[in-house]
Amino acid sequence: MIARVGAVGPKDSIELITEIGKEFKDQLTIVPFVYNNVSETPDIVLREDSHIDVWVFSGQAPYAIAQEQNIKQKALFPQLNGSSLTKVLLEIVYRDRLQLGRISFDTILPHHFYETCTELDLTYDSIQLLSYAGYKPIEELVAFHSERFAQGKVDACATCLRGVYEELKAQGIPAYRITPNRMTIRSMLNLASTAGETLHFKKSQIAVMLIDVEEPGKLIGQNKSSYDVFRLDLQFQDAILDHVEALSGSFVAIGNGKYLVFTTRGAFESADASTHPSVLLEKIALITDLQTNIGIGFGVTALAAERNAQIALQHAKKTGNLCAIQVNDMGDIEGPLRQTGSINFNYRTEDIKTSELLKKAGVTITTYNKLLSVQKNLGQNSISAPDIAEWLGMTKRNARRILGDLEEHSLAELIGEEAPTNRGRPRKIYRIKELL
Repeated sequence: MIARVGAVGPKDSIELITEIGKEFKDQLTIVPFVYNNVSETPDIVLREDSHIDVWVFSGQAPYAIAQEQNIKQKALFPQLNGSSLTKVLLEIVYRDRLQLGRISFDTILPHHFYETCTELDLTYDSIQLLSYAGYKPIEELVAFHSERFAQGKVDACATCLRGVYEELKAQGIPAYRITPNRMTIRSMLNLASTAGETLHFKKSQIAVMLIDVEEPGKLIGQNKSSYDVFRLDLQFQDAILDHVEALSGSFVAIGNGKYLVFTTRGAFESADASTHPSVLLEKIALITDLQTNIGIGFGVTALAAERNAQIALQHAKKTGNLCAIQVNDMGDIEGPLRQTGSINFNYRTEDIKTSELLKKAGVTITTYNKLLSVQKNLGQNSISAPDIAEWLGMTKRNARRILGDLEEHSLAELIGEEAPTNRGRPRKIYRIKELL
């Protein structure tokens, strides 16, 4: 696997990273993202994060800004110490014959600065150093340097940011720029190559998904025959099969509402929103009111992945209905897993008026909320008996009865009719009212 490495920074830095990246052509593909201002970093990483395996940044500032965006991929930047700092110190002291105590520095950590000076046998009484972790606005760094120059405390400034360097030069202030050299960039790309190999290893791990529908067999005798329960199981398998196909996986029905899905971690994590575990839970919830949970486990072996999936399922059951939990190969637990914009079913209501109307209509709050969810999922703000029959696995006759009862008690309204595709009576179109 050749990892895609997104390189973010100003033009000169990215050109150097791209050039050195050619040495790693068998392990890395450098994808350059050049900005004019460091403030462009969030837009770049948020737009491209899903297409990149590893991020490398030209310096501490864009790296810190990117980390605030909670990017998923590994991120690196070249450390501006050692040889990078040495080059500038030699220019200041030996080439330009300036005193270190008369130069202001930013970004570099104090111990890195003092260690480098000691190794070079450079003496100093005091240093004007603005050291910080993370990111500081360019304006703040420019003010730090320019104020000391204006007060006569320093004769020149050394900065790690191109924007600060250019602004100081524009103000006529002598400035040096501390930049990553070839050795530090090469070290960073070595780390990126290792991160790419680790990512490939993770993607090839086995992923196991355990789906547990609470004992469908107990429905026998509760207005359902063994045939009804068997049909219910076939509906579960149909929903799961569509989901598993999109993951390029396989599944086994263990029995009594339990299903085991096998795929790879790479296929699972790179899947689109339609294969999110919450989507599968929603599909099953449209079929049954039985508690349903999913446990997902990753592991180097099938045994390890299944063991983690079992642990995840136990946590999901404790959390509540329609919950999915994930456990990775390191034993880290994540969840409940949610999907932005997913359909949620409520199984109770504190609205007394709605509760009373539903009771009179003979419709449970669960069924009512499922109808609202189906209507929302259809995206037409309307629903028909065939729609309900298809989504909830009931007869059209039963669906028509439910809609009629809801209409009678002002919980749904008839908004039109649709001509049938074959002979038969027109299909009535309803809108389920969402009461607050």
